[in-house]
Amino acid sequence: MTEGLPMVVAEPDLPDRVTIYEVGARDGLQNEEALVPTAVKAEFVRRLLDAGLPVVEATSFVHPKWVPQLADAAELMTGLVAELGDTARALPVLVPNQRGLDRALELGLRHVAVFASATETFASKNLNRTLDTQFEMFEPTIQQALAAGLDVRGYVSMCFGDPWEGPVALEQVVAVGKRLLDLGCHQLSLGDTIGVATAGHVKALIAAFDAAGVDQARLALHFHDTYGQALTNVHAGLQAGVTTFDASAGGLGGCPYAHSATGNLATEDLVWFLTGLGIEHGVDLRAVVDTSVWMAGHLGRPSPSAVVRALAQSPA
Repeated sequence: MTEGLPMVVAEPDLPDRVTIYEVGARDGLQNEEALVPTAVKAEFVRRLLDAGLPVVEATSFVHPKWVPQLADAAELMTGLVAELGDTARALPVLVPNQRGLDRALELGLRHVAVFASATETFASKNLNRTLDTQFEMFEPTIQQALAAGLDVRGYVSMCFGDPWEGPVALEQVVAVGKRLLDLGCHQLSLGDTIGVATAGHVKALIAAFDAAGVDQARLALHFHDTYGQALTNVHAGLQAGVTTFDASAGGLGGCPYAHSATGNLATEDLVWFLTGLGIEHGVDLRAVVDTSVWMAGHLGRPSPSAVVRALAQSPA
């Protein structure tokens, strides 16, 4: 065992490598009470890239009235593009509507994401639309993005449970997800927005997508650790063949529209878990831990990540 890393004991029939889709700079910071300065956000993104994270979602071009924490999205991305060039242009950004896409196109960005709901109530509260009419809002956005040669990721929230509606039918999640894929999304991130998923539920949802003709390679899983099940659910996803997992450095984030949603799965906890299984991920664990400790200092509170707490006390 290397200091600060787990002993590697591989399991059969799991993927050899996974992609960690880092969402801390967007999904993590959007739910913080503190307004983080643009320069700190830029440094956060740079640190995450330097740690080897292959995908770092940088921000969201959302109206500042709804998410004031990300009101500086254009300023942030302008600065990153000026400094990092094509590396910054490859960073995904969330574009809730046509105006958000226009801002991304002006900066020459190449990867965008749209956000849908698997439930009627959350579609109403988050998007001011019905479950069906939400697609009218982002269908033209997806079409224009594809016409401009951009990759589009689709997020689906409330895939495992909704605080207002309770359990969500598998077929309802599949219907929303397939509609996004049919519109042209290259990948679908299935969100456990309030952290109620369990391992059997995860496998059942992936099996439902498989039965509907959606290959696991097009799916990503996005877990919250509200009930301490996030890594168990990752394991279930790995067993089902999923190879992309969303995570947030230091466990930052929740959902500004669902107050029962606690932090995202911490990137450090995921890296520790994958390392112990011998699954390649390309991420420098110590660098991410140091980044989360640094960001926690700016936020004025400790990281909720168990691995950050453990390794921050040990020598580098």
